[in-house]
Amino acid sequence: MSDAALDASQVTITLPDGATRTYAAGVTAAEVAADISKSLGKAALAAKVDGALTDLSRPIERDAALALVTAKDAEALELIRHDLAHIMARAVQELWPDTKVTIGPVVENGWYYDFDRAEPFTEADFEAIEARMRQIIAAREPVFTEVWDRERAIRHYEANGEPFKVELVNAIPEGEPIRMYWHGPWQDLCRGPHLAHTGQVPADAFKLMRVAGAYWRGDSRNKQLQRIYGVAFRNRDDLKAHLTMLEEAAKRDHRRIGREMRLFHLQEEAPGMVFWHPDGWQVYRALEDYMRRRLTAAGYREVKSPQLIDRKLWEASGHWDKYRENMFIAEVEEEHAQEKRVYALKPMNCPGHVQIYNHGLKSYRDLPLRMAEFGSCHRYESSGSMHGLMRVRNFTQDDAHIFCTEDQIEAETAAFIELLSGIYRDMGFSGFDVKLSTRPEQRVGSDEIWDKAESALENAVRKVTNDYEIDPGEGAFYGPKLDFKLTDAIGREWQCGTFQADFNLPERLGAEYVAEDGSKKRPVMLHRAVLGSFERFLGIVIENCAGRFPMWLAPKQAVVATIVSDADPYAAEVVAALKAAGLRAEADTRNEKINYKVREHSAARVPAILAVGRQEVADGTVSVRRLGAQGQETLPLAQAVAALVEEATPPDLRG
Repeated sequence: MSDAALDASQVTITLPDGATRTYAAGVTAAEVAADISKSLGKAALAAKVDGALTDLSRPIERDAALALVTAKDAEALELIRHDLAHIMARAVQELWPDTKVTIGPVVENGWYYDFDRAEPFTEADFEAIEARMRQIIAAREPVFTEVWDRERAIRHYEANGEPFKVELVNAIPEGEPIRMYWHGPWQDLCRGPHLAHTGQVPADAFKLMRVAGAYWRGDSRNKQLQRIYGVAFRNRDDLKAHLTMLEEAAKRDHRRIGREMRLFHLQEEAPGMVFWHPDGWQVYRALEDYMRRRLTAAGYREVKSPQLIDRKLWEASGHWDKYRENMFIAEVEEEHAQEKRVYALKPMNCPGHVQIYNHGLKSYRDLPLRMAEFGSCHRYESSGSMHGLMRVRNFTQDDAHIFCTEDQIEAETAAFIELLSGIYRDMGFSGFDVKLSTRPEQRVGSDEIWDKAESALENAVRKVTNDYEIDPGEGAFYGPKLDFKLTDAIGREWQCGTFQADFNLPERLGAEYVAEDGSKKRPVMLHRAVLGSFERFLGIVIENCAGRFPMWLAPKQAVVATIVSDADPYAAEVVAALKAAGLRAEADTRNEKINYKVREHSAARVPAILAVGRQEVADGTVSVRRLGAQGQETLPLAQAVAALVEEATPPDLRG
């Protein structure tokens, strides 16, 4: 045999530490792991071959870099969840053989699988499904894969009465492998990768959570299926921590707290649109007033653009093609018109702000021009996606657009991050994560402009933190963007703020300015929001503080509760003094025991309860009880009022 033939029959494997090993071509990652050490052979779950995640059983036919994935690696959790989706589907079909299977992807914290079954699943079925899943895991059955041709796959699924799988096979593009996976005797169509055997799934670290309806392939014209959701983690302790977090999240659910505190409600006659009650609107207005002051101090000018705008503007901006299915349309028979005029309720404020910018000639001296609007927007969201304040059809953006030169991008980015940081601190969030999304393959603008924009955004972020993430290729088609994620009191992440550099819309809508040399140039348009929307942000705040608003936001800041009826006139004086000082206060003079009143107002999350009885009347004092605190403090009325006023002062107005 020649040296060339000998070399072709061998492959060189480079390990993460730089060491190399030589094996016969076709060696698997499982064999390499076992060759390195017996313990690694048992611990390996999957492999990364030249950076691509793959099964341990896939043959390696050429020289490659190999990294073995074990339970401690980030990729392990997704593999566990993916295998559990298959194991659950197998368990369901073994328990109810008439069930048809469809798809089962990994999602945040777990997975789901969609089934077609005549009889509805209920949560009462979960115990049996979980028990069967644990039996499959305990059997430690091998997981293996084959690539089939299209005709064989279709014949197989037709013979087994699986019409959804037939449709999926037909949708696979020519040239892509049609890969089949077996978990023991049960088979599914899947790209993979998967674990080596079912026993590698932790049997005590998963739980089935709920059943929901779902249309096949997300299309309401298709058959409705049943979706079972599960969660999974590396170990029992992580699962327990997650379930504890969910229990705490349920206690903090803004919809429940909104009902209890009478802040807002939603109803079917206006789906996805909020009915704000007086106390809820007070919170909303306090936040809006705060944001208005912060924006004014930061050099923004507030504007207001129309709700209904002719489709021609949406076509010119490009939004008609991109957002048409999410827009509310109004057709109007204009007087003397030949045809109906088509308007759209605005889903965003951007095109309207360009129209305001375009009125009157702008000079480089006018830039940067910071234009803000608390714009009421409408977007059609499917009924299944709406969730209290978190996802609605009518919302108010704390929206703003900065028109600037390319050289001003970095300074404006840095100023925005400073503004956002201060607002988040004031709202009770100590930090945030930043993601920089860079140029996608399909984009407008030259590479030179993209280089400048991406560099400006990254340089600005670095002045604040080095702890940011690059998301390659995920920028908007018109420019790179920054996204800001908050972490709440129970560890959940919420994407709120955004900052986007846009070179496209000013071009499409004819925005320009006179440069220093007298030439006409296009401004860069920076889209930015801190809260995202008032509705969603207030939902996040309610859950973060569990309805215990800081005093400056609280709808009722103080209640004066009488101990005896003789104190009723004095209670009225105390309320008058509080209101005169600008506090939101009311009296509770009901013929009830003081302990009952304190419990009731504490449950309503009133920050301060001022108890007054005969002694307080005689001394001109009040007994102040703080929400969540033990005991009380007796103070002269003037001192109590001054202390409450200081605490109720919005953060931006404090010395």
